[in-house]
Amino acid sequence: MRSEFDSGSSPAPSGTIKLGLAANRNQFWLLVLINAFVGAMVGLERTVLPLLAEEEFGLASRGVALSFLVSFGLVKAVANFFAGRLGDLYGRKPILIVGWLVGIPVPFMIMWAPSWDWIVAANVLLGINQGLAWSTTVIMKIDLAGPRRRGLAMGLNEFGGYVAVALSALATGYIAQVYGLRPEPFYLGIAFVAVGLGLSVTFVRETLGHAQLEADQVAAGRGGEPPLPGSPESDYAVPSTREIFALSTWKHPALSSASQAGLVNNMNDGLAWGLFPLFFAAAGLGVADIGWLVFIYPFTWGVLQLWTGAWSDRVGRKRLIAGGMMVQALALASFAMTSGFAGWLGAGALLGAGTAMVYPTLLASVGDVAHPSWRGSAVGVYRLWRDSGYAVGGIMAGTLADAFGMRAAIGAVAVLTLLSGLLVAWRMPETLKR
Repeated sequence: MRSEFDSGSSPAPSGTIKLGLAANRNQFWLLVLINAFVGAMVGLERTVLPLLAEEEFGLASRGVALSFLVSFGLVKAVANFFAGRLGDLYGRKPILIVGWLVGIPVPFMIMWAPSWDWIVAANVLLGINQGLAWSTTVIMKIDLAGPRRRGLAMGLNEFGGYVAVALSALATGYIAQVYGLRPEPFYLGIAFVAVGLGLSVTFVRETLGHAQLEADQVAAGRGGEPPLPGSPESDYAVPSTREIFALSTWKHPALSSASQAGLVNNMNDGLAWGLFPLFFAAAGLGVADIGWLVFIYPFTWGVLQLWTGAWSDRVGRKRLIAGGMMVQALALASFAMTSGFAGWLGAGALLGAGTAMVYPTLLASVGDVAHPSWRGSAVGVYRLWRDSGYAVGGIMAGTLADAFGMRAAIGAVAVLTLLSGLLVAWRMPETLKR
């Protein structure tokens, strides 16, 4: 079977292409900056949008109010898959630019929405934007970093994205406190799209040649990680899309374990995004205080990834993933069992710490296992399942909150998170090659 690298659409490797963070530092840090603008687009909604559902659109049902999250999660999951596959076929940069182009209408639609259907439609476009742009920056950084500092590279990528999510959520909370829920908080989104698109078009360079160079090194036995265990390099063929999907979903213990843990992790994030602002508002907190509680979780998550990603390069992936899922379960249980700003602030920081242990490490584990010739596709399938968690979390949290109350919904998700961590501990092999 012919590799995508043979299609003629990707740049051939040359002597000027080198792997490693130091050799590619300018492009790498540019992509970290661009991913910060991608994350800031999501942060626009974290504080304000659930409150809009109740206060401006009069949605009493938690399930209906969280419908924007279901549309976002489903579309982003599918876009992740296509971002990885199309990036392998046609290059990374065009997919990044398309992702930004699709994001242009989002802030305008939210500012001018006459009905909740417009908000749901805006989140369909936001899901495409996030799936194409964030997935592509992840894949490009894996391409540039090579195999030796992959965990650090993913930690830096997710640091940029989620610190921006936190800061954007905090800023919109304060703007909404002063000026109202619409339109002023979403003016920031216009700037985020303009700068992110401009940087991507003007300064980003294609990285598919770096992935081809690593594939050549694998074939020559000069330092790349081997193909999937059991596949001899001498007769190795690139798997089909169906084969990659099966490996990432149930066949391969490492890839499938990463997929299920990623799904549950983002189910937690969906709960925090869609339900927590309503949970805090029901306790009588103001918009600015809600903004701080929404801020602390992704901020802690983002900052600690600077350490946890690199830590996984030293101690391995499995223990951080399993342990991180259990820390998240403890944090969610703390949200359900405590009350008040101080207790929820501590629980949010703990949830961020557990997520930081898991998030870059899962991406690094997929990069450890997948061959460079189909790595983009494997990352796409993993992110498809991971971001399906937003839809699952939105449906589950909304349904349980309507039936049993918001504390019960949070507690149920805590139990599922604990079970996910135990499944990783039992089934997932260590993927870091020493």
